[in-house]
Amino acid sequence: MNEKLLKLLNQINAQKQKVVDLANAGKLEEAKTVKEELQKMQNKFDLLKDVLDQEPTADPTNQRADPSGMHLVNINKNHAVHEFADAARHYFKNVKANTEGTNADGGYTVPDDIKTEIDRYKEARFSMESLVDTESVSTDSGRRTYQSRADHTGFAQVAEGGKIANVAGPTFEVIDYTIKKYAGWMPVTSELLADSDANITNTLIQWLGEEDIATRNRLILEVLQSDAATELSNLDGIKKLLTVTIGSAFAGTSKIVTNDDGLNWMDTLKDTNGRYLLKPNMDPTSPIKYQLAVGATNVPLVVIPNAILKSNVTTAKKRGIPMICGDLKEGVKIFDRQKLSILASNVASVTGFNAYEQDMTLFRGILRMDVKAKDKAAFKNGVITVDDATVSGS
Repeated sequence: MNEKLLKLLNQINAQKQKVVDLANAGKLEEAKTVKEELQKMQNKFDLLKDVLDQEPTADPTNQRADPSGMHLVNINKNHAVHEFADAARHYFKNVKANTEGTNADGGYTVPDDIKTEIDRYKEARFSMESLVDTESVSTDSGRRTYQSRADHTGFAQVAEGGKIANVAGPTFEVIDYTIKKYAGWMPVTSELLADSDANITNTLIQWLGEEDIATRNRLILEVLQSDAATELSNLDGIKKLLTVTIGSAFAGTSKIVTNDDGLNWMDTLKDTNGRYLLKPNMDPTSPIKYQLAVGATNVPLVVIPNAILKSNVTTAKKRGIPMICGDLKEGVKIFDRQKLSILASNVASVTGFNAYEQDMTLFRGILRMDVKAKDKAAFKNGVITVDDATVSGS
């Protein structure tokens, strides 16, 4: 940040403290006068900020990279970014941003422009949300009704003048959802808050995006792996699971979801003529890279990093490789409240960390959602157990 602006920002923070001290002392009229001066100082800062602290022009796309070097987030210079960064500098207090619908917990509801950037960041990372069904909801609880699957026997033959037999009508199932809150905190240095709008915004976007991804991945896996894994043993076991257990109702939409270990195992499978069964997906419009020849069909293969979808290594010299099969969009549903909010404090303390003492700011991010099984017949939790001498067990 420009040196003059940094000096003015320090003066603003000192002026804010004067307002607080006078108000606490009961000197309300004096506090009002000091607050008016504070507003003038803030207006001056906002005016000079746009003139004196321009972004460097060396990077025309204005992109920022994560520590791995991947350019994931594209922050454009616009009013929403400035408002977001300015709100962060003021600990998201009394900001002129969209706070409609924020509950009593308080916080700053992230504006749509910034939420769009967070979604873009999520797309650049591995998010299992793309595999399941997501519905945005506007209430904290509700229900969805689905017609139950049934075997139809058809009409019975009726003689002329005979009585028509009763036919069983449809039955229905109800999925109830209750939005739950998921939250965590992150410390940010005072120096970062004095930095450029883009740096502040990118830091918070990456943090919120990563925590959002990790939360959703964990909740989705809890649903997918809620039933004990079925031992599949080999490719024939996968074939039976897909064609018989899950069945033809999902034949055209089923996938195999595995991890890096699973990809490594599948890359060794060959047919009787020595041809590999794992093939590249030839559809250029699909994000799925592989497909596996399972009997007469090629089934799309989704590979999730081991760090997210873990193999079972609890048994010595055995590695249990996850093989989740089926149509996950029919199987799992996210009810997304779209309540991504932030609360910040420079005086808060948590276990082992004191923001005031360490001259830092604690940012608390909050997500609101619920994840439910929509149709458990649409997927099955499977496992392939292979020998692995490197596994020590636990």
